[in-house]
Amino acid sequence: MQKNNTILVAPLNWGLGHATRCIPIIRLLLQDGFEVLIGSDGNALALLRQEFPDLKAITLPSYQIEYPKNGAHFKWKMLLRSPKIIKAIKEEQKLVEKLVKSNTIQGVISDNRFGLYHTAIPTVFITHQLQVLSGNTTKLTSALHRRYIKRYDVCWVPDFAGAGNLSGKLGHPKNFTIPVTYIGPLSRLNTLKTPVKYDIMVVLSGPEPQRTELEEVLLHELRIYKGSVLFVRGKINAEKSIKGSENIKIVDFMESNALEEALNASKLILCRSGYTTIMDLAKLGKKAFFIPTPGQTEQEYLAKRLKKLGKVPFVNQYEFKVKNLSQAEVYSGFDPLVYDSVINRLDAGQLFGLFKSKRKLRSYSKIAFYINFFVMGLYNMFHNR
Repeated sequence: MQKNNTILVAPLNWGLGHATRCIPIIRLLLQDGFEVLIGSDGNALALLRQEFPDLKAITLPSYQIEYPKNGAHFKWKMLLRSPKIIKAIKEEQKLVEKLVKSNTIQGVISDNRFGLYHTAIPTVFITHQLQVLSGNTTKLTSALHRRYIKRYDVCWVPDFAGAGNLSGKLGHPKNFTIPVTYIGPLSRLNTLKTPVKYDIMVVLSGPEPQRTELEEVLLHELRIYKGSVLFVRGKINAEKSIKGSENIKIVDFMESNALEEALNASKLILCRSGYTTIMDLAKLGKKAFFIPTPGQTEQEYLAKRLKKLGKVPFVNQYEFKVKNLSQAEVYSGFDPLVYDSVINRLDAGQLFGLFKSKRKLRSYSKIAFYINFFVMGLYNMFHNR
């Protein structure tokens, strides 16, 4: 391996899921002798800095993603913010160019960040959405997404390729021509033998204001719950902590080790149906109850799919009542024996081989370069995660 073989690992700051699923990849890179430069912004960067305090980190341009109070307005919100996102993408391109010219990095692993490809170094794009569900614009958003993925050398999908996969049609579309590598579900967590301490563990995350909206709904309903509750707000830099009650313990944030122990010690996990959360629950073999983010088509699809498979029930955010939780008793939850044999056991040699081989330069015309930015603009206009 060449000296100073530094890989930029850069997750999107959209909730905490993109950052947390990069943790096992960073660990594996370090084990395989690579140096890692962390890049992101906001809470995603803060989380990775806490997990890896000894690693160098840089702040990447913020996409300034905000979720509307009314989920039905998501597309229009993204449309209005499209110019700011395009500006951030261009800034990413300038930054990665600077990092390459200074020989600071020799490769990139981007989890859903749009502008971190480069012709002179190997670049990887991570996504579980080869098909982007956005209602009546699904074909358009999926086509634009695929065109974007082509700018990277490799596309990694954190899921199984065949039966028993977690992402369904999101990660396994028909007639998909772009080569991808299914690397198996990613989770920073491990199964522990620990006594049950909590009847319910609430795990919140995601963009505002929907995170706060759900927090208020759950705290209102759980006040009448008789069992023990651990309530994790998902606020890394909370400006104000809140107090629980006799049966509800509230914490702002938990790092990986504490979160791992608490999840293993809980009977039921009450949370969003985000894909990273699903991978964690599958790894631990937990029972869960889902409340999808309103208007977020991806989470709604995953929740409906897992309910149909008999694994996890769900309910819409503003219809949640404590009595709904009893539905989880008749659902199987995730079977750890199905996933533990392969999940999170990545083959470093196979995955990171592209960073060790001699780079073949590609070249794009200026016309193609600007067409790509135009396509990204349309993508952000309609993309509904």
